[in-house]
Parts: sequence; C-alpha cells; structure tokens
Amino acid sequence: MKQILPIFLFVFGMVFSQENTGSYSIDASYFYGNIPRHSTSISHLITGHPEGVALSFSAKTFGAEEWEQRFNYPDYGITLIYTDLKNEYLGDNTSVYGHYSFYFLKRNLMLRLGEGLAYCSNPYDKETNYRNSAFGSTFVTSTFLQINYKKEKLIDNLGLEAGLFMIHYSNGNFKAPNTSVNVLTFNVGVTYSIAGTEQEYIKTVSDNKFTEPIKLNMVFRSGVNMSDIIGSGQYPFYVGSVYADKRLSKLSAVQLGTDVFFSKFLEEYIKYKSIAYPDEGIKGDEDYKRAGVLVGHELFMNRLSLLTQIGFYVYNPIDYESGMYQRVGLNYHINKTVFAGLTLKTHAAQAEAVEFALGVRL
Repeated sequence: MKQILPIFLFVFGMVFSQENTGSYSIDASYFYGNIPRHSTSISHLITGHPEGVALSFSAKTFGAEEWEQRFNYPDYGITLIYTDLKNEYLGDNTSVYGHYSFYFLKRNLMLRLGEGLAYCSNPYDKETNYRNSAFGSTFVTSTFLQINYKKEKLIDNLGLEAGLFMIHYSNGNFKAPNTSVNVLTFNVGVTYSIAGTEQEYIKTVSDNKFTEPIKLNMVFRSGVNMSDIIGSGQYPFYVGSVYADKRLSKLSAVQLGTDVFFSKFLEEYIKYKSIAYPDEGIKGDEDYKRAGVLVGHELFMNRLSLLTQIGFYVYNPIDYESGMYQRVGLNYHINKTVFAGLTLKTHAAQAEAVEFALGVRL
C-alpha cells in the first residue's frame, strides 16, 4: 500500500490541477461482460460474466486554455467503479480514478480514459486463497477505457449513454503473483447535467505551424518490484533514460534514445534459476544489468502528457520475458525544463514495474 498510494495521489494531483469551470455533469452506468483469457494461468479464474456499476463526476471545459480548444473541450473528473468478477477466488474490486473525457462526432461520441487505484476483496494468500494468481496484493493499480455514444439533455438535464467499457487491474509486479485481469464489457447508463454558469465554447487557437528545435531529455526512474516467483522478495530498481525529442506540433513529439536498467530482482532471479533449474544453462554469475534503445511518442495536454515508448534490448545477458519492452504512462511538466512521471513498463501483456520518474528537458 505504501508504494501504490503515491500513484493514486500523483494521478489525482495532475487531473485536478486544472481550472474549475463551474459547469458539471454526473453519469451512472451498469456494465456486463467477460474476462478475456490472456494467459492459460488465469483459466480457472474465468467462471462467470463480470458485472458492476460506474459513477462519474465531471467538470466541463470551454476553451479558456489553448489545450482545451485543441482537444475539442474535454471533461475531467472522478470515477468510482464496483466490479463483481464472478469468481470465488477473485472476489470483487472497488476502485477510484481520475479521468479525462474526449469528444467526437459533434460531441456525441465520448472516449474516457481513467487511471487510479483498486481495492481487491480477496487477494492471493498462500494458505487461504492460493488459487488467485491474478492479484498478489490488496491494492492494485487500475486503468479503464470507455467508448460511449452519449446524448445529453434529452429530457431537461437528463440524458442517455451506451457503449464499451474495458478495465485493467494489475499491481505492476510490485508483488507476485500478478497475472492481472482485463474486464471487457458493454455498458448502458444515464447522465445528468448540473446547472452552472452558462458558457460558450471559445475558439481563438490558430493553425499556425509550430516549430521547436530538438530537445534532450534525461530521466531517472525508480521503484520496487519482484519477479514472477512467489515469495522471491521485493527489490528496488533504477533506470537511466536519455532520449532526444522533436515536437511535430503543439500536441505531439517523437522520441529516440536509450535506457539502462539496474533491476535487483533480476540479480536474485539469476541466482534462483541457476540453483533450481540447472538444466536451463544459467550459471548464476550472469550480469543482471540491461540496456535498450527506444522510440516513442508524447501527446501534450497542458502540463500533462501521455507517454508511449517501445524499446529493444541491445544488452540482455538473461533473456527475461522477451527482447522487446513497452512503456506507457503520464508525465507532469512542472515547468519548461523539469517534469515528473508515472509509467508502467511491460513485456507485451506481462508487467515488470511501475516506474516513478523525474526528468529534465534541455
């Protein structure tokens, strides 16, 4: 909990650092669906159709800031979700998120993204619940994606919405086991617009071409994680990243650079494998450090940005998981030079670590 709580505070701090607009909405929806089997190790955990409810409170934007106009006046707010996973070993999850909602097709199509923290009612326990291979801790991080067709104010301030809802639960390998769970559902709900200050959408942004020279980014990332071996212990990790970025527009930049990984859990994993599985050819004295090259993209929304990167190991003495890795997360730009970040490093569907970052852009 001590490691995951800062994630919750970090995301909420970024979302609610925006200006208060004075116009709000509430929506409530019911969802019903499935748990896709992304790994054979969770087959015994899929025994029914998950269902639940989501309640969201949102503040509207009208273009007071330039980024609001460029993103077609998004909403931001809080979402609460209760999910019954329909499995005795998984139990149910209760989660809270900070979210952004983006609009398309004359504001009838809504794309909502949320990041937060979930409480698991029945996590793994080696004596009482050893079959729960999905959640190794009581608190896990959670991300959701909601795509709804939405019509507001059909009857006075009341409206309707329906669409698809995907929720991901994982602790980022903070504690094993952590095969994680994805919930893919249909949802239907109602919306209610709360009376506030009547405002019109502001349109002052020009389409003038934006140029900026190539910038150098230096980032230090750290956290705590462990291997997939239950009971192998939690260890700190450190990552040094250096990459250049080139802004293509006010909204986006492309990146090229390198990572160096110092993962202490991997050092212990090497020792364990050399003793427990000598036929795999691991001697026990292999280097646990790794290095990779990366390409990436950053999408900017005011001080907040969405980071996505793909990397390929060029130095990897132990082939742990795969030769390619991914990183996705959020950066918060404190000023033009300094930023803080929260990212998830994965190998495809297998999470390796939640990374806390501090960087400079020169």
